[in-house]
Amino acid sequence: MKIFAKATKAKKPRTSESQKIAYAYAAILVIFALTQLFTFDKFLILVESFGLPGSDIVARLFVSTIVTSEVLALPFLLGLNLSQLMRVISMVLGWAVPLVWLKVTLWLLFTTNSVSNIGLLGTTIKLVPGWWLVFVSIALGILSAWASWGLWPGKRE
Repeated sequence: MKIFAKATKAKKPRTSESQKIAYAYAAILVIFALTQLFTFDKFLILVESFGLPGSDIVARLFVSTIVTSEVLALPFLLGLNLSQLMRVISMVLGWAVPLVWLKVTLWLLFTTNSVSNIGLLGTTIKLVPGWWLVFVSIALGILSAWASWGLWPGKRE
């Protein structure tokens, strides 16, 4: 009977390009997480000003979840030794990051909220919300999908 999960090596990537894409996406997520954590207290205040549905509790949950997701997506992208379940969770969190930022960007575009910074890079570097951030989120989603395809943890045909 197994009590503890066994960490296994990641499978070889399908192509060298998919490995490079995974490293590039990991570098982007590291930059996001570091800049958000560098000014975490101001980042929380910024997200509270978005007027997300719910209360300040939702904003606090969002801030902690997005930063945690960005960090926990890294082990899959870097090909670290992980249990199979953690590898899948890490891959899914890599998908969740661009989806969440896409949803927040669209929320800010379609509501009458006027904010001067979306917080993608925390409050360190101001990024004004706009349609260009929708395309950036879609591009991040493509990077995530490409990396997942190349580093897929399950059986490959």
